[in-house]
Amino acid sequence: MIALGCDHGGYELMQEVIKYLEEHGLEYKNYGTYSTDSCDYPDYAKKVAEAILAGECEKGILICGTGIGITIAANRYEGIRAANCTNSFMAEATREHNDANILGMGARVIGVGTALKIVDTFLNTPFSNDERHKRRIAKIEH
Repeated sequence: MIALGCDHGGYELMQEVIKYLEEHGLEYKNYGTYSTDSCDYPDYAKKVAEAILAGECEKGILICGTGIGITIAANRYEGIRAANCTNSFMAEATREHNDANILGMGARVIGVGTALKIVDTFLNTPFSNDERHKRRIAKIEH
């Protein structure tokens, strides 16, 4: 299950991500927002982070205008490794090296086509399980 969250700036791109997930038969839970009305991105980062930490969802996708604020907000929670990605290489590297569990994206920074390629890469790239990456993650966690 994939946890989804966005603010008003990310709402339209999130609708495209939802279409992608549905077309690929992937289960998700949408934690909002549900419109383009102004709202606060930390509220949605919290909901997605808590869903992952509670084991309700395995990974998350967060979208705001730049991807920066919502990713920073998610990273406040111990056990969350959120990465703001602007291309597929970043998504692949953060999954392989950092075992990132939340993808952050900026709707005002990347187009729909690029965003969907990033989502695909993030969701389909496994963690490398390499000892050096495990060691580094452990240093982040403590």
